[in-house]
Amino acid sequence: MQMAATSAAGSRSRTVLPPGMDRVVLAALAISFALLFLPAYYELSRTYWSTDEQGHGPIILAVSFWLLYRARFALAEIPIKPMPVLGWLLLAASLIVYAFGRSQDISMFAVGSQIGVLAAFLLIFKGGAALRLVWFPLFFMLFMVPLPEALVAMVTAPLKSAVSAVASNLLYAIGYPVGRSGVVMTVGPYQLLVADACAGLNSMFTLEALGMLYMNLMKYTNPLRNVALALLLVPTAFMANIVRVMILVLVTYHFGDAAGQGFVHGFAGMVLFLVALTLMLGLDKVLAWFIPAERQRRGVA
Repeated sequence: MQMAATSAAGSRSRTVLPPGMDRVVLAALAISFALLFLPAYYELSRTYWSTDEQGHGPIILAVSFWLLYRARFALAEIPIKPMPVLGWLLLAASLIVYAFGRSQDISMFAVGSQIGVLAAFLLIFKGGAALRLVWFPLFFMLFMVPLPEALVAMVTAPLKSAVSAVASNLLYAIGYPVGRSGVVMTVGPYQLLVADACAGLNSMFTLEALGMLYMNLMKYTNPLRNVALALLLVPTAFMANIVRVMILVLVTYHFGDAAGQGFVHGFAGMVLFLVALTLMLGLDKVLAWFIPAERQRRGVA
């Protein structure tokens, strides 16, 4: 029995699409979706995605589509119980939001409407069970939607101030000649401005997305554990941003401004995620002492 199950799983992994799937309908839906949203993706690649603050967008999009593709066999096995009325209403509303976003150059609406379009396709052709199965990839797409600039500016300012204050105090406590005026840090003869990408809302948003993906891949089903870990990711992201700023300050102090703004600046961004990932794994282990790790037993091919 185990060998037969392994063989079946292996054959499924080698099959791109589940047997019996209507490839004509799937191709028509894929082409329609591409015609709608590829122009929006291209616009994002020229604007938001080319910045440090929103550079995670393409990765979120690719991971979301991979998660949807990963669930293809499970979707095919769900009995077809379409909800056409709700599906068509959702599709119409999503297309209105898309048209408004494209015509008014509001990327949040133009890109965010793709979630409603995909959900509508599922309701029309498969039903509510399909939507419940792949709710996470659709939810995960929220993390690639550009945030309103007013919200980003309102939240980022106090975040940058707090990160720079903690980083400067820690460095001063261990003996470095560090001063601070607002979000400008002085170390020796150098002045460093704490930028939005180093300590802003978008970096925390990205790290929260990383934590959500981790919980999904680990298949945790205990809602209390998931909510606790999601909430703890906020101070975790804050601490990771502090480490990133401290690294840049130390590199600039010891090796000069050119080193701090060159390769090391980009490398510090990798350190940010490594630190956040390490802290997240540590928090996960600590939570296991208090909240049992309940996992979904049935995997998705």
